[in-house]
Amino acid sequence: MESNGKQLSIFSLGGINEIGKNMYVIQYDDDIVVIDAGGKFPDETLLGIDLIIPDITYLEENRDKIRGLIVTHGHEDHIGGVAYLLKKINMPVYATRFTLGLIELKLTEHRLMGDSELITIDSDSSLDFGKIGVSFFKVNHSIPDCLGIVFKTPEGNVVHTGDFKFDLTPVNQEHADIHRMAEIGRSGVLALLSESTNAERSGFSPTEHIVGENIEEAFMKAPRKIIISTFASNVSRVQQVVAAAIRTNRKLVLLGRSMVNVVDVAIERGYLTVPEGMIVNPREAMNLAPEKVCILCTGSQGEPMAALSRLSAGNYRDAEIHPEDTVILAASPIPGNERDVSKIIDNLFKLGARVIYGSGSSTGMHVSGHGYQEDLKLMLTLMKPKYFIPIHGEYRMLHHHKLLAESIGVETGHTFIIKNGDVVDIENGEARQTRRVPAGDTYVDGVGVGDIGSIVLRDRKQLSEDGMIVIVLTMSKNERKMISRPDTISRGFVYARESEDLLREINRIAEKTVNDLPEQDKSQWNVIKQSIKKSLGQYLFEKTKRKPMILPIIIEI
Repeated sequence: MESNGKQLSIFSLGGINEIGKNMYVIQYDDDIVVIDAGGKFPDETLLGIDLIIPDITYLEENRDKIRGLIVTHGHEDHIGGVAYLLKKINMPVYATRFTLGLIELKLTEHRLMGDSELITIDSDSSLDFGKIGVSFFKVNHSIPDCLGIVFKTPEGNVVHTGDFKFDLTPVNQEHADIHRMAEIGRSGVLALLSESTNAERSGFSPTEHIVGENIEEAFMKAPRKIIISTFASNVSRVQQVVAAAIRTNRKLVLLGRSMVNVVDVAIERGYLTVPEGMIVNPREAMNLAPEKVCILCTGSQGEPMAALSRLSAGNYRDAEIHPEDTVILAASPIPGNERDVSKIIDNLFKLGARVIYGSGSSTGMHVSGHGYQEDLKLMLTLMKPKYFIPIHGEYRMLHHHKLLAESIGVETGHTFIIKNGDVVDIENGEARQTRRVPAGDTYVDGVGVGDIGSIVLRDRKQLSEDGMIVIVLTMSKNERKMISRPDTISRGFVYARESEDLLREINRIAEKTVNDLPEQDKSQWNVIKQSIKKSLGQYLFEKTKRKPMILPIIIEI
């Protein structure tokens, strides 16, 4: 067939070769639909950075073609960047009632609610974006109201699964719509984008009901107060905690801003049922017998300022952990958080608490919301795609997902393991990957978005490792010579009182460097500064094997 000059393009601006900051784009001709706008948290190498969001250069350059943002569900790695995206490009946002409730919290915080167009959808909704039609199907995950998406294009149907597992006995009775998935597969799927988080784990993902049974058993055995920490967004888990607290006649205390906010949204919108008067504040709980109290808190990932971390360190103002209290971590550490979580568990044991942690079917307090290999194969079997693009995962996860796709009949060569920015173009039913669009990380630091780059981070790294010294030189404006000896200030390099000889030598070298300069250079402050940096840098490295940041400051008199 001859080219009609129009093609279907599929690419990711975040979420591939990483866990977090998910953002995917479907484009046909002049119609663009964005899926999710997530964030991810920085590792310890990104000093001072608060959040990482996708680089949206391509979307800014094509803003007139964008028809809307569809959000699959309300986890941070899918909604964490929504407010930052809407500040740059105001577009309609389509999401389910619960997801919109969580997005509204973020937009209110950023003072964007008045300018934002939020449209509620559900699994029966259908949308028309020019040449792209959109419909949905219900999936299970560890947060309510999750959707998969079907994009109907002139080239064929593209399916994005969202995050999913197949839980046949969901706590909230919201079953995945397997019949609709089968119908979508029968009608033909040109390309499937499916999440890969647990592509390395064999079998089916266990049901959330297991956790409920284990939580109830732990509540029955607890002799005193119970402190349980989980993801605030896992409303089914919270509902099971409420049920166990009712069974054991305990009042519920909520600690942590995100826990209070999410529970408020879930109760207000009908996703969580809590009896009147069951939730009490921490002050009221202090007057109750310990065996009548359950604290539900944030901090299961070891976040230093979250409630559980502060409780384990004994510095939470209105609550504390006593010997024989039971602490339950109803979440497993996200990769990278293991060390912080281990530190909290150690502190809890030091306080004399009974600590229950870890996942598994017998005593486990957590099951994953992401499908294991058999779940992923079931989705592939239902959809029967011609082309397959594994998403949402690090490279090894994408690779394992590719092998699963080939095991159920996707042709070899029809799977595209892409990087963020790689574009899969489909024209006349044939897919190829030959071009890229701009993609990368944008750093959020305080109120600044994208203003921190590699040079600033390099300086922060140098400051954090070797500190800095400031050399203050007082120079005569007319005579172009030093009026007084240099003065040196050390921060994070050496302790001044114990290094007076070293600081005197630094001053001597700085003075000699200036005096030895040719006359014509003494009038050029930048030449003086560079010369001092060079001579002091060499001396300090020889003497200390450290490379502090050297800042010469010249005062003209």
